[in-house]
Amino acid sequence: METYDTKLKIVLRHLVALIFCIFALYPILFVVTNSFSETANLYNAKLIPDEISFQNFIDLNDNPLAPFYSWLLNTYKISFVAAFFNVLLGTMAAFAFSKLKFKGRRIGLLTLILIQMFPAFLAFVALYLLFFQVSDIIPIIGLGTHAGLILVYLGGSIGFNAWLIKGYMDTIPDSLSESAKIDGATEFQTFYRIIAPLARPSIIVIFIITFIGFYAEFILASLFLRDPEMWTVAVGVNTLFIQTNYDANWGAIASSSVIAAAPIAITFLIFQDKITGGLITGSVKG
Repeated sequence: METYDTKLKIVLRHLVALIFCIFALYPILFVVTNSFSETANLYNAKLIPDEISFQNFIDLNDNPLAPFYSWLLNTYKISFVAAFFNVLLGTMAAFAFSKLKFKGRRIGLLTLILIQMFPAFLAFVALYLLFFQVSDIIPIIGLGTHAGLILVYLGGSIGFNAWLIKGYMDTIPDSLSESAKIDGATEFQTFYRIIAPLARPSIIVIFIITFIGFYAEFILASLFLRDPEMWTVAVGVNTLFIQTNYDANWGAIASSSVIAAAPIAITFLIFQDKITGGLITGSVKG
């Protein structure tokens, strides 16, 4: 009887897992297949199209009103630069809070946590007004520029990333940094020659996650970027393909989504073990 109950539980678990997999994969498969359909719209879209065509992908390159690949390049540029400096500053902050002893250290850590408790939406109006005024003084980092958007991104997740990286740095023995100090190393030398290399798994994981977060970000980008040539993929697809004529552009939406999402999906598949391992390792102090 116990054996029968055990087998039944296993079957039910696999059945539930299968249902969740179908529920998660069906929308993805639907978008991918319809990106190869010439006549796909919201009324006649099918999971398996009647005819296979690459016309939707060709149209993305030939549409002068929707420079998709220019948007894609903008997205990569903004995401990479913002993620790089975000992780760099977060790593430095994590080292300070993990390995250095200074007055106000505890208050600083609590402040980082408290700041993360407030929704980012609360700051949108203030950020818009701030960078609107900055545009008159320093236009290169003002409203409507990639540099201005990157600066906004830098202030959004440095605190969270610093906490994650700090958790990993706490697992690195303090004796290593103390030995470096005895040998005459400065704090910065200890950071970039000893602690940062040892924390590389966590840093790489945080960089990938941060990059993907900025890559898919829409609200702030749509608020800051006004020139169509400066748009990211998320802003461009939503503005031209969805808001203007949703039904007629379903094929363009599907094909652009596939091209934009493919690199991120491949990145996750390649680094999924490192992502999971890096986050778990930093969650427990050893």
